[in-house]
Amino acid sequence: MVSDLVLRYLWLHNSASLASLNDKLKLSCPVLETFFHQFRLQQLLEVKGMVGNDYAFSLTASGRALAAERNTICQYAGPAPVSLQDYQRVVQAQAARVGLSRERLRRAFHDLVLPDELLDQLGPALIGHQSLFLYGETGSGKTSIAERIGRIYNDTVVVPYAVEVDGHIITLFDPVMHRRTPTDDELLDPRWVVCERPCITVGGELSSSMLELRIDEDTRVFISPFQMKANNGVLIIDDFGRQMLSPKDLLNRWTVPLDRRVDFLTLSSGLKFQVPFELMVVFSTNLDPHTLADEAFLRRIQTKVFIERVTPELFDQIFSRVVDRERVPCEPGAGEYLRERCEALSEGGQLRACYPMDVYKLVKAICEYEGHPALISKTNIERAVGLYFARKSRAGVED
Repeated sequence: MVSDLVLRYLWLHNSASLASLNDKLKLSCPVLETFFHQFRLQQLLEVKGMVGNDYAFSLTASGRALAAERNTICQYAGPAPVSLQDYQRVVQAQAARVGLSRERLRRAFHDLVLPDELLDQLGPALIGHQSLFLYGETGSGKTSIAERIGRIYNDTVVVPYAVEVDGHIITLFDPVMHRRTPTDDELLDPRWVVCERPCITVGGELSSSMLELRIDEDTRVFISPFQMKANNGVLIIDDFGRQMLSPKDLLNRWTVPLDRRVDFLTLSSGLKFQVPFELMVVFSTNLDPHTLADEAFLRRIQTKVFIERVTPELFDQIFSRVVDRERVPCEPGAGEYLRERCEALSEGGQLRACYPMDVYKLVKAICEYEGHPALISKTNIERAVGLYFARKSRAGVED
C-alpha cells in the first residue's frame, strides 16, 4: 500500500522530496527513507539533486512503467490510510459522553425561543446520546433545534483521511462535513485530523446508494457513506418520510445499526465488513411517526419529542428576538399586527416559529426594492404576508 502511494505520487507529480512526501502522504520520515533506499536499489527512482539536506528525486523509466501499471488499479495518491482495526478502536474510544444541565442546554439553544418543558424533554435524550425523533407541524422549529444539537459537545475528535480494508482505500475525512480545529500536538499521527464532532444533515436527496460504499469509477477509490462520516457525532435525517428512499427501506437498513451500534458495508469484491455506528441519529418530520414506522422500529428510537405549536406569547418573543438580532427599526405595534395577520392568513389560524424570520426577510427585500432602509412597519408587513401566504383559488376561475 505504501509503495503504491509513493509510486503514484511520483508518477502524478514527476518529482518529489522526502519532505514533500511527508507533507502530502502523512507518512513518517523513517518509513519514507526505507522506501527511498529500497526504490533506489530496485532502480525505480533516480536522485536529481539536493534541497538543503533533503533529496530531490523522480522515477526512472522502469519506475514510471511500474507506477503506471499500479495506477490502473487505484489512482489514490493522498494521505496514507489507517487500518480498519485502528479506526474501529479510535471511534469506540471517542464515544460521546455528555454531561448536561438545564442551564447548559439553555445556553446551547440560546438563539432559539424554547419553553422549559421542551428543554426538559431534550436533555435526557441528549445525555444518553441515543437516537431521537423530533416531530411536529411544519415550521415549528424542528430543523433549527436539530442543527444546534452539536453545540452540546465541548470536545474534539480525530477523523482519519482514509481507511484501508482488504487492500482497498475508503476516503473518510470530508472538508465539507468535518470542521478542522487547530492543534499543536506534535505526537499526533498526521493521518488523523482533529475536528469538531460532526453534525451532518441530509434531506430529500437521501437515496439507498448514499447509505453504502460508493466507488469512484475513475479513481477506483471508495467513498464512505454519510453515517460513517457522522461517527462520533450527529446525523440529522431532515423531513423524514419525504426522501427518495422510502421510510420502510431506510428503517429496515438501520434496524441492526440502531440496535447494536454497528453497521455492515460491502466492497465491490463482495467482502462484507463491520464499522462502528457510534452516532446520534435525529429524525425530524412533520408526519405522524406511526404512519412511518412500526412499533418494533419506534422502540429502537429511544426518545420521541413532539414540538408543540408556538403560543402567542412565544411568537411575540421570537419576533422580538428577530428584531434585536437584525437590529432593524420597528414601528410600535408591528409585532402584534404580524401575529394577527399570520393567524388570519395561515391554514387553520396556526402560528409557526418560522413566520417572524421569513416575513422579515420579505420586508427587507421589499425595502431594498423600494430603495429604503429596512423598516418593520404595518404597511411593509402587509405587503410581505401577501407574498408569503398562498391565496386560495376562487372556484370556477382557471389559473
